[in-house]
Amino acid sequence: MDASLSNSLDTVVSSLDDNLRTLKVIYYRCKDVNYHNFIIGGTTRALVVYIEGMVNLDLLDRNVLTRLLDESVEEWNETEKELSSIISISDVKEVAKFADIVANISSGSAVLLIDGIAAGYSLGIAYWEKRSIEEPSAESIIRGPREGFTETMMVNTAMLRRKIKSPALKMMAYQVGRHTRTEVVIVYMEGIANPSLIEEVEQRIADIDIDGILESGYIEGMIEDNPLSPFPQIQVTERPDVVCAALLEGRTSILVDGTPFALIAPATLFSLLQSPEDYYQRFIIGTFIRWLRYLFFFITLLLPSLYVAILTFHQEMVPTSLLLSVAKSREDIPFPALVEALLMEVSFEALREAGVRLPKQVGAAVSIVGALVIGQAATSAGLVSAPMVMVVAITGIASFMMPQYTTGIALRMLRFPIMFLSGLLGLLGLMLGFIAIVIHLSSLRSLGVPYLQPLAPVKRSEMKDVLARAPIWAMRTRPKFTGRANRIRQPKGQQPVPSEGDDTHDR
Repeated sequence: MDASLSNSLDTVVSSLDDNLRTLKVIYYRCKDVNYHNFIIGGTTRALVVYIEGMVNLDLLDRNVLTRLLDESVEEWNETEKELSSIISISDVKEVAKFADIVANISSGSAVLLIDGIAAGYSLGIAYWEKRSIEEPSAESIIRGPREGFTETMMVNTAMLRRKIKSPALKMMAYQVGRHTRTEVVIVYMEGIANPSLIEEVEQRIADIDIDGILESGYIEGMIEDNPLSPFPQIQVTERPDVVCAALLEGRTSILVDGTPFALIAPATLFSLLQSPEDYYQRFIIGTFIRWLRYLFFFITLLLPSLYVAILTFHQEMVPTSLLLSVAKSREDIPFPALVEALLMEVSFEALREAGVRLPKQVGAAVSIVGALVIGQAATSAGLVSAPMVMVVAITGIASFMMPQYTTGIALRMLRFPIMFLSGLLGLLGLMLGFIAIVIHLSSLRSLGVPYLQPLAPVKRSEMKDVLARAPIWAMRTRPKFTGRANRIRQPKGQQPVPSEGDDTHDR
């Protein structure tokens, strides 16, 4: 291994045998690395090195080897120029160091080495199996584009270019990871995104020093402001339309090769509670669904704790008839309300996680049937009461309304400490827990942007897309915290004017 690392820093020499020996030391015990020797013009030895399964062999045979066999190296004046004119490949680059040769081979290119020339030539003929474009399974919507990102960077960037056809769409590529050399691309709109935001993202990506990046979650964990917070500070999506909408707002996106999940930063709590379908539906429908989502946000976080607090300490707040009904259902339950709630919540979370991990064909059936069977069995056995089963079921359904999976997990996790406080202190404990969460949210930042903006601090001009979803023609400006450089999205006077009517068809 030490020899491999030291040789990877050497420069290419004119002796083909020495170059081949160095490559075999670097790729020691790498059976998938192929070395193809051939003769150029019947006089000059040459070598093509590539990784099996990552190179288009048809292009290599037809456009490279077949054409070079009849050529003569002695007639070449400028090697790279001559080589580009002989072979039918547009992407030909000269590489002089073995570190560059290894990087190109690992990226799927073939490298040509010629005896007597102290340089190699990278041939861009990369090809490997890739997944076709499909509908995102984690972000399904009724109305909107049905395409999602794939694991191939070239496909993902092309999907963004197809939607935003402006040269202002900029993409900066980095290689992160000492061993994986994973391609990471920062995407932004020049003239719209705040330059200081782009510099901050660049700096955080450049500061990452790790052996490998296998998924965008690695990047998310390395660049977020507060890694100890349960709340996500970077938005994750599989949808190109969501990324394009964020770019047009002045935010930035981070694409990672090998994963269909793109990162969007900065993110606020309200952007994580918004769905792309809010903007594809009519604004009245989008506003109603958004209010419903906010309501179920609080139900997911507080409903089991509220039930435990009222049933344990504040029975006088319940109507008498309802209290008698609940008391009758709990008369044979041996556990207090707190223990009862914890049993049901833990069981429900276990069933939900099992449904996610099981194969799709049986996962949904196991989670649904398991919940029904366990709930009915627990009620019949006298372990939990029927009202508690209903509370847990409503809470579980409410958690599924969160557009972002990571936001739903944070709420599900925070339910438990608030439940303990409610079981110990009643409504006082519930309020203390809720106030602690609000204080924590107020202190969070996403790349320096307040997490509760535009509600805290208050930005009145941006409230039209928080509590309600204003019509598209009314959204004239971009958010101040991202699109400060170019805030105007559309001119005034875009509001449709209703016609006064025409009696032409009545005649």
